[in-house]
Order: sequence, then C-alpha cells, then structure tokens
Amino acid sequence: MNCSKNPDFVLSGLSSDPDKPKLLFALLLALYLLSLSGNSLLLLAIGADLHLHTPMYFFLSQLSLVDLCFTTTTAPKMLETLWTSNGSISFSECLAQLYFFAVFADMDNLLLTAMAIDRYAAICHPLHYPLLMTPCRCGLLVGGSWGVAHSISLVHALLLSQLSFYTNQEIPHFFCDFGPLLRFSCSDTHLNEDLAMVLTGLLGISPLLCITSSYAHIFLAVARVPSAQGKKKALATCSSHLSMVILFYSSVFATYLKSPSASHASGELGAAVMYTLVTPTLNPFIYSLRNKDVKRSLKRILGIESSWH
Repeated sequence: MNCSKNPDFVLSGLSSDPDKPKLLFALLLALYLLSLSGNSLLLLAIGADLHLHTPMYFFLSQLSLVDLCFTTTTAPKMLETLWTSNGSISFSECLAQLYFFAVFADMDNLLLTAMAIDRYAAICHPLHYPLLMTPCRCGLLVGGSWGVAHSISLVHALLLSQLSFYTNQEIPHFFCDFGPLLRFSCSDTHLNEDLAMVLTGLLGISPLLCITSSYAHIFLAVARVPSAQGKKKALATCSSHLSMVILFYSSVFATYLKSPSASHASGELGAAVMYTLVTPTLNPFIYSLRNKDVKRSLKRILGIESSWH
C-alpha cells in the first residue's frame, strides 16, 4: 500500500446497505432540522427574556450554541454521503471535521460540568450563591472551557498532520474520528495514542468525577431538607440537567468503551448517532418541556397563548 501525508478517504459507515440510505437520509435530516430549530429557539428564549439572564440559563444557552455547532460538524457530510452515495473526503477536510468535532464534544463535557457546579452552589450554598456565581466567574468558566477545548483539539490535529496514511482507505464510520484515522496510519502513532489516553483521563474522567461529587453533595443537602415539598423543589431544579448528563455519558460510553473486536459493529454507529445527533436534539426539549420559565418565554416568542400540556 502507498503512504501519503494528504490521502483521500471514503466514509462508508451508514451507506454500506444500498436499500437503506434514502430512508436514513430522511430520518437523520428530520433529526438535524429538529436539532437546529430546538437549539435556536432555546437560544432566542433565553436571550429575549431578562428573567432568564441567570448563571443557569447562561450555561444552558452556551450548551445550545455548542450543540448547534456540534451537529453541524458531522450531519451535513453524513447527509451528503447518504444522498449521493459518495463518501469521499480529503485529508484536510477530515482533519478540520475532527478538530471541530473534538472542540464541541469537549465543550459539551465541560459545560455539563459547569452546570453541575452551578446547581451545587445554588442548592448547597443558597445564601452565598450570588457571590459564588458572579457574571465574571461564569464568563471565566465558559471562556476557560473554550480555551481548553481548542488547545487540546489543536494539539491532536497538529500531531495527526505529521503522520502518513495509507491511501484510498474506507473508513467504516460517518465522520472522521481519531481511532479510525490512527488505524490507517503507516507512521508510528505511539505518541498520539499515549496523548489520547492522558487527555481522555484528564478531560473525560475529571469532569465526570466533578459532576458525581457535585450531585453527591446535592443529594446529601436535599436529604437534610425537612419537608417533602422542599425536597421536591430542590430536586426539580436538577432533574433536567441530570437527564442531560445521563444521556450524554451513556451515549459516549456506548461509543468509545468497547472491545477492539467490536470497533466496527453497527451498535457503535448507532451509539455514535445518539452521541452526535440525537442527544443534542433532545437537550433543548428536555429543558423546555420541564421548565415553566423557558416555556413562558418560548410561548411569547412563538405567539402561543395556550398552555404546553
């Protein structure tokens, strides 16, 4: 096999069965449009209502923005491949897609962590909450997250750009990811693999531990609330975020925590669709359907007076 620093690849993850692409195209296009509209409406609802200009909704608006970008990183190319049956992608396009995919995936992870910290401060330290979650600190949390996500993705992209790859390889996936690319490299990839393991530990496990610790403190604080109504009210402010955390991490684990023999299984592709398209689509609906303030703002924007029941 020939090696090249600028090879062409073929994405074939969802188009191997000639009878299914058009049906998949219609389904995934509907999901993509739903994701765009849902996250855009949530951004508008938060921006248009002064009552929603609080730390919790600031983080939620950032999450909606990230999810808009996250789905747009992979969905257009996936839909093009299904419609045209041509999954060709150049190395530069692949590297750009991988870079932005990693940025927005990391941002999802970090923003969910910031939202957990916000809920911890609101429930465990309610009297000090305005002092703990100031606009400046919220801005630093989000700005720092963007800086970390871009820095890590840039390091990965620069290291990948130094490798050589076998030409005309078929990637059994619907987007460019680190694993498939490294498998097609004809260079030494030990540095890339070691770095990926270290960063996965830092940026994957650390936020999850932070979220787990935050909710452990939250549940302990709620357990000390004397009234059942007080417990219900405290937990109600966390239920939407906790649903998003469970959805996000379950789809990530299903995608990446697998044995090598299962690396190309259809189950992995299904989990990847959940991770990259379904979860970002569901996030705004999880919040809007459970939150009276968001529903009120959305009804005002859409001109709907009837109740959302």
